[in-house]
Amino acid sequence: MPTTLQSAGKPSQARSVPVRIKAAYGFGSVAYGVNNGGFDYFLLLFYSQVIGLDARLVGIAIIAALVIDALSDPVVGYWSDNLRSRWGRRHPFMLAAALPVTLSYFLLWNPPAAWSQAGIFWYLLLLAVVIRTSMTFYETPSAALVPELTDDYVERSSLISYRSYFGWTGGNAVTVLMFFFLFPAMATETIADGRFNRGSYELMGIIASALIFTSILVCVIGTRSRIKYLKQPPPPRRITVAMVFREIFETLANRSFLALFIAALLGALATGLAASLAFYFYTYFWEFTSVQTGLITMGVFIAAIIGFILAPIVTRRVGKKRGAMVIGIIAFAGAPLPIMLRLADVLPENGTPFVFWFVFTAGVIDLGLIICFQILYTSMMADLVEQSELKTGRRSEGVFFSSVTFIRKSVQGFGLLLASFVLHLAQFPAGAAVGQVSDEAVWRLGAYYVPAILTIWMLMMAVISAYQLDRAGHEENLRKLAAGRLPD
Repeated sequence: MPTTLQSAGKPSQARSVPVRIKAAYGFGSVAYGVNNGGFDYFLLLFYSQVIGLDARLVGIAIIAALVIDALSDPVVGYWSDNLRSRWGRRHPFMLAAALPVTLSYFLLWNPPAAWSQAGIFWYLLLLAVVIRTSMTFYETPSAALVPELTDDYVERSSLISYRSYFGWTGGNAVTVLMFFFLFPAMATETIADGRFNRGSYELMGIIASALIFTSILVCVIGTRSRIKYLKQPPPPRRITVAMVFREIFETLANRSFLALFIAALLGALATGLAASLAFYFYTYFWEFTSVQTGLITMGVFIAAIIGFILAPIVTRRVGKKRGAMVIGIIAFAGAPLPIMLRLADVLPENGTPFVFWFVFTAGVIDLGLIICFQILYTSMMADLVEQSELKTGRRSEGVFFSSVTFIRKSVQGFGLLLASFVLHLAQFPAGAAVGQVSDEAVWRLGAYYVPAILTIWMLMMAVISAYQLDRAGHEENLRKLAAGRLPD
């Protein structure tokens, strides 16, 4: 039983956050967006279809990397909760990650040209480990700033909306750049489609690495003025390995957290599966041109705005859990609808304008709802910090948000692995250009994909219904903390 509360007797955080701080903090998520976009959308395509590495080896490399990196997220989260420095608990980690993340990401897209399958596999594995570990040191402390910057129920959703908006738009900007500029520019007489030219990805590596570095610095410098207002670490004490894991377990032993954690595992698995196969569907299933695919990726900018605007409104009017349940069910049930209609032979033939605009419009609306759901989910996680503090006497933002970063980085790797086996079951040929894949293989790709992703998403919605903390409960937790009360 704790005898002190870390925030007892201290004034609460500001209820609102200045827009300039929100913008700087939000821009910091560009680093994760760019990194994640590369892993989700291009990594499997690049290493399997361009470099020629077996798709299953790509998936295995990502899974092996996450196993090696498995312990870094909770350890870094706990470490950042307890760090004492002039720059506070979070900022030293964020700054230290800038160069390692940038350099390793650049090297990822510049593999040796003449190495064997085994050599490329180990190259990919090593860089995946370095990138994931370095990103842990940035993303976990950065995400943990949310409940420190404000304790207001609605304002937290607003702050996370900025972070989500910049993460989606920043990462998507690189994707749009690829389809509208780099892929067309890298088309040659011998490689007619720039999507299969490794030079496109080498240029992307340079641009994306620069964006990652800039994003991290903007976040660190832009939020530095708030360090003096953030929560303080606990008093110095002798920390042992046993104590670390005992306190992590105490912090996370919460029914609402468990519901969010399991739901996030399922959601990240589905997201990784969908993202890894997205360009397979655009290229082979729908037979979109590079320009059409670029237009679809531009729709992400609209979707990010929808999520940015909608999440705080939903939080204010119906609450986070109820809003997440309603929006999530609509979004996840509707996501594979165009593919289902194509499998049922309801849609016109590929190449007709209606097919493109139907897929584009449905995708924009659906993604906007999914982004809103993600914002609400993250804000629900932030509200558990005060509930845990009442129980344990410790501020554990880093531990809570380390679970989010671990899931997003690692479990989506399982989604990539699942995608590689979907390709294998569909007997989808490696290195094949559009027109060289049989209609049967394309149909099987959709037929295996739809039930798999619908099952995962619906299980996620069932699990998240067990979350219990509402706005009234959050306000009561804040009142108890302000009064310095301990649990009975």
